[in-house]
Amino acid sequence: MPYVADLHIHSRFSRACSQEINIPNLSKWAKFKGIDLIGTGDFLHPMWFAELKKYLKEGASGIHDFEGTKFLLTNEISCIYSDKGKTRRIHIVVLMPSFDSVDRLQKEFLGRKINISSDGRPIVGLSAKELCEMIWSIEKKAVIIPAHIWTPWFSLYGSESGYDFFKECFEELSDKIFAIETGLSSEPAMNWRIADLDNKSIVSFSDAHSLPKIGREVTIFKGNLSYDELVDDLKKQNLVGTIEFFPEEGKYHYSGHRNCGVVYSAEELSKKGDICPVCKKRLTVGVMTRVQDLAVRTEKDLKLINENGVIKSQAFPERPGFRMLVQLQEIIAQALSTSVGTQKVKAIYEKLVTNVDTELKILTKTPLDLISMVAGEKIAEGIDQVRQGKLTIKPGYDNTYGVVKIWDENEEEESARKQVGLFS
Repeated sequence: MPYVADLHIHSRFSRACSQEINIPNLSKWAKFKGIDLIGTGDFLHPMWFAELKKYLKEGASGIHDFEGTKFLLTNEISCIYSDKGKTRRIHIVVLMPSFDSVDRLQKEFLGRKINISSDGRPIVGLSAKELCEMIWSIEKKAVIIPAHIWTPWFSLYGSESGYDFFKECFEELSDKIFAIETGLSSEPAMNWRIADLDNKSIVSFSDAHSLPKIGREVTIFKGNLSYDELVDDLKKQNLVGTIEFFPEEGKYHYSGHRNCGVVYSAEELSKKGDICPVCKKRLTVGVMTRVQDLAVRTEKDLKLINENGVIKSQAFPERPGFRMLVQLQEIIAQALSTSVGTQKVKAIYEKLVTNVDTELKILTKTPLDLISMVAGEKIAEGIDQVRQGKLTIKPGYDNTYGVVKIWDENEEEESARKQVGLFS
């Protein structure tokens, strides 16, 4: 039976993360969101791992339980090293099958004098390949997923510190890595343009640093809920699909300098170059440009179609489809002309996910008249607009999130914004 998974999150022991993140709260929010399987994040951190052992009932299948919420042991690791004359910063998500395997991995890290106590996402001086070798020497069933592979500063293909080809990074281990994570600033179709990734599963997770952010991107798996079947599904690209951020909303979709107020689309950057006209330094080159640089196919080559909000490729019909959404709290806030963090938004959100359905079902399936009865016509209208892709986005760039507008009050700005039509 299909299940929804978010396998890249962080604990409160990672830097810049909410102190409210604990196992009971993760369980509560997973139920709000409609997530069937959630990553623990940060299993290498000794204090967090002690909490995982305290709260989770370990399952023989590699899936662990807290009050009906299923957890899988996960951790993001940052590799910072020099290779081929350049500083590389590559983030890796690791999945492990058991508490024992994590115990053994912790001991290996400590034996190498790697600090695993200061940050839930530890920094290692190993290359990405060396990290893989180390992890697999401890646990053969471990899964390695390169994280948010297009982020400029910390990723496999990043414009500032990444590689141009998968095998440049992982060499002979490349075929043992069978999935990549899109990151918030890209979606699957952008990755379908890359020949390097033709034999990789393309997955999406939230990289959440706070409770409301979990589930903003998820992957829907086909198989039974067990570690071994999850791994098998990734190997075979046997996925239902993913639910995505609109990539324009990501912090690095376009190129630019936020301090200089300079922002370029991929087309503008190709014409104007990557030097900032204000400070004369190199711009932070965004994800869209980086994809264009490495792609062997155009978007047109993919022959994208929209089937009731799900984007698929006629050129690659075996590829799972994806749907793009805006988080429910953001829709509520815009409907009320207020900010996401207000008590009124939180109250309506909890009313909906407690009395109507999970957030993911409300955003995709719940009848609009039922939503309207509980939360009002304006919120139901906003959800309908998002389902149809009828919104505008001012794209994000240089560590600045894009701005989504469901209702555009300033029609004269329409031409300056990206209209998201979902290929309709």
